Amino acid sequence: MGFQLYGSCESGHSYKVQLMLNVAGVPHEYEEIDLRLAREDRPEPFRSLAKYGEVPLLVHDGRPYVQSNAILLHMAEHLNAYGGETQERLERVREWLFWEANRVGMSMAHLRFGQKFDDEGAYSGTVLPWFRRRFDADMIRLEEELADGRAFILDDQVSAADFSLCGYMYWPGQASVSYPPLVQAWLNRIAALPGWQHPYEMPGADPW
Repeated sequence: MGFQLYGSCESGHSYKVQLMLNVAGVPHEYEEIDLRLAREDRPEPFRSLAKYGEVPLLVHDGRPYVQSNAILLHMAEHLNAYGGETQERLERVREWLFWEANRVGMSMAHLRFGQKFDDEGAYSGTVLPWFRRRFDADMIRLEEELADGRAFILDDQVSAADFSLCGYMYWPGQASVSYPPLVQAWLNRIAALPGWQHPYEMPGADPW
């Protein structure tokens, strides 16, 4: 039955999974889910299979997998690649995926949402400045991590950690941010990988 991915090109969480599949050369079908629809109005079988009603949803040989970083771990182990080659390497990937969920996956995602999608002004006042300070701290941490000259987050081989961390980072204009030089160079190296495409250029993408 292979792989079926349900996602949204406006979701960095979806993008990180689609990017890993593309770079790995894994054949898969993709269906764009319109997140502007109420969860109860989203199409089947997505509605029944997505445990939390969120994208991404990966269906692999008929079994649903949810939560982007959990999906990346599943794929790394399944492919025996991108961090899944050894237990030690997988543990290092797992550490970064937990960090990403609480740091870049929060700060960058909310900065972008607050400036592109927050029509009701929920992010006005102190909220956006708080996320910007958090984002700035995240960039300092990544810049320090890359200071030893390695190409990617773990070493010179791209891994699921890279796919996770970059998920929201190809929309700097929408979030009104810029990146320090080593972080920007790392993003450029990911963008040079065979199979990389911008979220809005991915097959099936339907930007809002």
